[in-house]
Amino acid sequence: MTDYMMFAQKALRDEPLTNAESLAVLQAPDHDLLPLLHAAFAVRSTYFGRTVRLQMLQNAKSGACQEDCHYCSQSAISTAPIDRYNLLPRQQMIEGARRAAASKAQRYCIVISGRSPLDREIDEIAGAVRAIKQEVPIQICCSLGLMDEPQAKRLKAAGVDRVNHNLNTSEAFHPSICTTHTFQDRLSTIKNARAAGLEICSGGIVGMGEHDEDLVDLAMALRDVKPDSIPLNMLNPVAGTPLEQADHLTPQRCLKVLCLFRFLHPRTELRIAGGREHNLRSLQPLALYPADSLFVNGYLTTPGTPAPEVWGMIQDLGFTIEVDYRQPVAG
Repeated sequence: MTDYMMFAQKALRDEPLTNAESLAVLQAPDHDLLPLLHAAFAVRSTYFGRTVRLQMLQNAKSGACQEDCHYCSQSAISTAPIDRYNLLPRQQMIEGARRAAASKAQRYCIVISGRSPLDREIDEIAGAVRAIKQEVPIQICCSLGLMDEPQAKRLKAAGVDRVNHNLNTSEAFHPSICTTHTFQDRLSTIKNARAAGLEICSGGIVGMGEHDEDLVDLAMALRDVKPDSIPLNMLNPVAGTPLEQADHLTPQRCLKVLCLFRFLHPRTELRIAGGREHNLRSLQPLALYPADSLFVNGYLTTPGTPAPEVWGMIQDLGFTIEVDYRQPVAG
């Protein structure tokens, strides 16, 4: 039997697992799942105790995207029957922040579809963020597509705390899921956001047909990025997208991937993101042994678990929700 606690000890010494050790986590037999989770929890509990951070998404602009991301129901090549609308009015974005705070979310993430935000969209979102910061004690994350540094600086000046821009997969596998922008384009946006003084949220998607080596490469690439938060999405295949038949994940597989990311990112917020309900099913609570964060109230175009049910799951585990938030000093 593999000594998974040895992996935990390496993580606690800030030593990365080797490629062979990383693959051993992903390829662990299902009957090793409990000792693997126990080892991952040793790392998680050291840096995050038994607390859970909640986050809520706001799909502030839906559909009509020019990109061909194969996993996305909002892409140019998707025929999925989703709601399509332009940027929400400012008041609706503010109301979303109020709902997020009422859901005990520590962070409210404003997301728009499209390759890059328009100047007027940046202005509208910045105005909404300024209004939110005056009223609601919540952190703001924005996921707006590819951005240059001046755009990122405008968001920072408005009070945005963090930008989400996922690497999604390994650099080698990226052309298999998207051809309209490159892996390097994504790294450039992250660089621009960091240069503007914004925190970085960047993660990936599991279950798109990638190999184990791609997941290890993604986790290692994120070690170079050093994000403040890593959302790990589990593909929820949507009819009308190129990956509609890619429904191959098991709860055990998802848990092993979460454990790997905890070992390789011991101090980083690790969030169970899209596809949690579809793929983890009845094993959802076990995911909080490696991860310390999750979404409430749904995702961009797919429903999720209402906040009160999430609160109950966290309480049943004997964990607590972290709701402390100090407004950052403007500057």
